[in-house]
Amino acid sequence: MRTLNLVGCGRVGKTLGHLWHRHQTLLIQDVLTTAPATAQSAVEFIGAGRAVNSLAQMRAADFWLIAVPDRQIDETARAMAQAFAGVRPATAFHASGALGAAVLAPLRERGWHVASAHCILSFATPATAVQQIAGTPCGLEGDAAALHELRPLFAAVGAECFALEADKKVLYHAAAVFGTNFLPVLQALAEDLWRDSGVPPELLPRLRTSLLRNAVDNVLALGPAGALTGPAARGDTALVQRQGLAVSAWNPTAGEAYRALSELAQRLAREGRLRQD
Repeated sequence: MRTLNLVGCGRVGKTLGHLWHRHQTLLIQDVLTTAPATAQSAVEFIGAGRAVNSLAQMRAADFWLIAVPDRQIDETARAMAQAFAGVRPATAFHASGALGAAVLAPLRERGWHVASAHCILSFATPATAVQQIAGTPCGLEGDAAALHELRPLFAAVGAECFALEADKKVLYHAAAVFGTNFLPVLQALAEDLWRDSGVPPELLPRLRTSLLRNAVDNVLALGPAGALTGPAARGDTALVQRQGLAVSAWNPTAGEAYRALSELAQRLAREGRLRQD
């Protein structure tokens, strides 16, 4: 069985490592994080591997997943290129949605095959993510040889791979942020507004559950345009303006967001009506 080393092992690294071990796709070998305790915790969640304290302790492997924060990927690639100058080249890939494989250039210059692989999944917790991976789209970008090797690895755990262009990754990842990361922000903002407008706190969990579930169900059944409701969708510009002023007085940043989102909602409603005509 081919081997995998993990450099950095947070939620994404734990999830993928666990899945590849569980499906007997890869032999999990060495795991390096910022501290021995977190590396050992990652090994325990994955169910395999050896926690190490430095790059120098890591053995040669067929695949290397660099699962560190985006800002550390370039530095990590340079450190690996220096540390493993005498080691046979392998396939290295990172899991960033916004960065391309070019950030791994120090390894590519040493003869390694490099790529990026980003699963469009909210990795809230590894325990949840391992249950949700089936059918998840996974954007791949990088060297042809690396992509040839990675496609079956992700397919083995249920991900559906597709090709990405490197210069489009920032927009691609921004779409994922809109689709997932901003939803908790908007919900928190709505609950703050409800509290300040006098809604009893004990009702907030019920509102959260019913409105979110109904909104998601409607989007899934009808698509974004069909599920759109509210004053912007109805064309009630006077109410949109009044609410925008009220929200701005409450919180200027939230007011800017309300106005921008209302403009987008109005455009979506117009596009929806045009498709129906």
